[in-house]
Amino acid sequence: MKIPLIKPYLPPETKDMVWKVLESGYLTEGPVTANFEAAVKNYIGCQHAIAVTSCTTGLEIALRALDIGPGDEVIVPDYTYPATADAVAIVGATIVIVEVSPQTMLIDYDALEAAITGRTKAIVPVSIFGNPLDYDRLATIKKKYNLYIVEDAACSLGAEYKGQRVGKQADISVFSLHPRKFITTGEGGLITTDNATWANWMQSYKHFGMATNGSRSETVFEQIGTNYKLSNILAAVGLTQMQHIDALLARRIDLANNYSRMLKRAEGISLPETTAQAKHSYQSYCVFIKNRDQVLTTMRDWGIEVQIGTYALHQHPAFFPSDSCLLQGDLPGSTYAFEHCLALPLYHELTYDDQAYIVGKLEKALKI
Repeated sequence: MKIPLIKPYLPPETKDMVWKVLESGYLTEGPVTANFEAAVKNYIGCQHAIAVTSCTTGLEIALRALDIGPGDEVIVPDYTYPATADAVAIVGATIVIVEVSPQTMLIDYDALEAAITGRTKAIVPVSIFGNPLDYDRLATIKKKYNLYIVEDAACSLGAEYKGQRVGKQADISVFSLHPRKFITTGEGGLITTDNATWANWMQSYKHFGMATNGSRSETVFEQIGTNYKLSNILAAVGLTQMQHIDALLARRIDLANNYSRMLKRAEGISLPETTAQAKHSYQSYCVFIKNRDQVLTTMRDWGIEVQIGTYALHQHPAFFPSDSCLLQGDLPGSTYAFEHCLALPLYHELTYDDQAYIVGKLEKALKI
């Protein structure tokens, strides 16, 4: 591809920090991972940050910490990567899939509230592509029905709502560190919460159920657990990027705003809405177009890597209606997002000239 969809930015000091870890001989999770967790905690302003192997395992741990399992229902949006719903199934709860707004691609709050039953224990809304949720509306629903909110914030590190960074608003938030995210460790995830009890339980669970409080002179395993640790090697990659997060985020927002200026009046293109009083982090810059698949193929043939936004879960066999997966309505908003959303290249080294070239080709592809 002449222009890739995403290109991770690795600061010059990344190799040095990784090499120091390799030279130390301490390759598993240790002090570098702890420093990475502290950097994220301080950036977001939360009380606890826990590094794990992926956003998916992070969501699983979060649900387990809240004692969610068989007999419980958990509501998720239809337009999301399957991991959001997979985590619900993995803990044995029933997936309840609801509509999204075709304007924002975020969960439809009215559909969410209509889907709540006596078995509903949690909501897993997605701040998709870095667009924050309406946390005030979610807080009202949470209080009214006595539910937990576990945010799939895979794409949203750096995003803000009313001046507060995403990762503070939900009971538990989970971020992805996949290479499509602008802060990446290759693979990995981060869990944030202000609740010490849940944080201690999750730390224990990801360390095979090892005790997290008191003396470590004698190892004690208090519960059944597993190994979801993030190694010092991977944490070193993320830590160097966290030291540049403000500059990286500012660059993404500047490039996104430049796209918006060029596309605002473009024929055949419409732009998704950003949540009111929110700061979008633009993990992906998306547009709505007709003939999305045809345009996608044409753009790739021209050397520009574009991509679909994500998936409409109800269209895939894993999420067809069953005793363990309930669909609410026909989900036309999600279907629209799936059929029309196109993600454009966005990465630190992209230039305004690159963007002008991309937009010119996009407008040309729409006319074919």
